[in-house]
Amino acid sequence: MTIDLSRFAWINPPKQYELGKEKLTLITDPETDFWQRTYYGFQHDNAHAFVASFSEKEFSFTVKSSWQPQKLFDQCGIVMYQDADNWFKASVEFENEQYSRMGSVVTNLGYSDWATTDIDSKLNQRYYRLSRRAQDFCIEQSLDGKDFKQMRIFHMHTPLDTVRIGVYACSPLESSMPVTFTEFNFGECKWELFVNPDEA
Repeated sequence: MTIDLSRFAWINPPKQYELGKEKLTLITDPETDFWQRTYYGFQHDNAHAFVASFSEKEFSFTVKSSWQPQKLFDQCGIVMYQDADNWFKASVEFENEQYSRMGSVVTNLGYSDWATTDIDSKLNQRYYRLSRRAQDFCIEQSLDGKDFKQMRIFHMHTPLDTVRIGVYACSPLESSMPVTFTEFNFGECKWELFVNPDEA
């Protein structure tokens, strides 16, 4: 089901953006990012995020992202943002002309992790699907919006009632990147319910 984008709201809006009925375009502001503490020590909480609140305990949210990276670390993708210490993001992060890092960050209780795999930097569009089952989530990615591949399963430690889901983009260095988000969809959970074979 296509989502009405008028129900979304900004966290750290960019200086330049345009919102249509079914499309969001923006240009990232320089020195923007989401990260908390781990390894690097720094804390950044000023990436651009466009999110809506959902109270359903089981669902799947899908979106298509397209981008034109300009510098190292430019990124855009899907986000779940509760507060500065508890959030999730998945995106492709530009590294160089040969490869970029498709990955995800889970931040629980003020500490971020980062799981990645290298992909061809020429691949500059991607679908993401985030599915929820209570406190557990599954993030998947796809090139065509049909054949989705699992990236990871994760758990949020802070109890969740309503969750804020949407898209994000940022440029951690002195850069500004054009980004487009389309095909926002929300509906029944596509993540198959696990059945223990020993109990089946």
